[in-house]
Amino acid sequence: MQTFDVIVIGSGPAGSAAAAWLARNGYSVALIDKVKFPRDKLCGGLFTERSRKYHREIFGADFQIAKAVTKHDVTLWHAGQPLGTLTDIPPLHLTMRRGLDADLQALALSAGATDFSGQAIANITATSVQLKSGQALAAKVLIGADGVNSLVARTLFGQAFDHNEIGFALEIEAPLPPLPLEKQPLRIDFDAAKWGYGWSFPKQHSVTIGIGGLHRLNPGMKAQLTRYLNDLNVAEGAKVKGHFLPFGHFRKTPGKGAVLLAGDAAGLVDPITGEGIAFALKSGQLAAQAAIEALTDNAPETALRRYKRALRPLHRNLRIARGLRSLIFANRIAPIFYKKLKSSGHLRQDYMALLGGELEYPQILRKIITRLPRIFLRNRSAKVPASPN
Repeated sequence: MQTFDVIVIGSGPAGSAAAAWLARNGYSVALIDKVKFPRDKLCGGLFTERSRKYHREIFGADFQIAKAVTKHDVTLWHAGQPLGTLTDIPPLHLTMRRGLDADLQALALSAGATDFSGQAIANITATSVQLKSGQALAAKVLIGADGVNSLVARTLFGQAFDHNEIGFALEIEAPLPPLPLEKQPLRIDFDAAKWGYGWSFPKQHSVTIGIGGLHRLNPGMKAQLTRYLNDLNVAEGAKVKGHFLPFGHFRKTPGKGAVLLAGDAAGLVDPITGEGIAFALKSGQLAAQAAIEALTDNAPETALRRYKRALRPLHRNLRIARGLRSLIFANRIAPIFYKKLKSSGHLRQDYMALLGGELEYPQILRKIITRLPRIFLRNRSAKVPASPN
């Protein structure tokens, strides 16, 4: 049996971040993934400046921006109607997850993590992993960063997530239209799926187009994708990818004892914007730091307690976001919200600042609480007919 300080399962952003942080701090770490990289992954591939900041902190190097398409403007739509185009927004870097994740894994391996990619897992315990190849690995702390269908979460809790409580998305890669790349629009369509949205993100060699929303509210998502492609004048025929998304249903207790969950495996995805890469990177770092502190005190069983404490600000953001989502998408309030979104440049800018990492949800909540009474009063007065007298 080969022994490490920590085993990390999953080589996506969360797992690579955890492995790199551990290795850069002098700890031995096994980085396991069932597939070899590069590999495809359903995701819009939105890499924000918040993600870029975390990338610098964790890997000690800047994100390879030359591999992305950077946009400073976005067009917002709702139910087939334009809400407006915003310019001078926080930079949004549009990446292909195939290349991004391979680069992150390579950084973790170059930091000193031991590569066990392309190796399926036969069995997991709190302190060991048995690979299907027959090789056995042991460690004092284990970090599960193996996505929404996490084997680690299923081992701990019986299931990763209740599919009725999370999201689902469909996505294609379409050919780039015959326009210069700088003129290819970045587009977000609210209500392309119920309690969700659609996206059209131009990349260097294709356009990533998809829709995502709460799974239980979108039984006909394939037909919804067809309608969305028709709205964008995109011909069908490209391969459709589908995947569950931990869309706002995070685990309040992300692990047990010395076993921690990070990234999608812990449900750390923004329930309004759908952004998850930044949370994956940060949670991987926080899980790794909790492991370091627990091992330093020779108390690996305290890793979860330390990790939960470190996650409090992130969990607070997601709780507020989940509450706001219920407000924004509620049948009675949604029309008011979208009407205001169309008329208010400030609200659109706030949304993009939130997506770009320049605003956090507590700040957004304070702004909404301040503005809601005026919005409701204005909307109500507009509906009350004038007195005949």
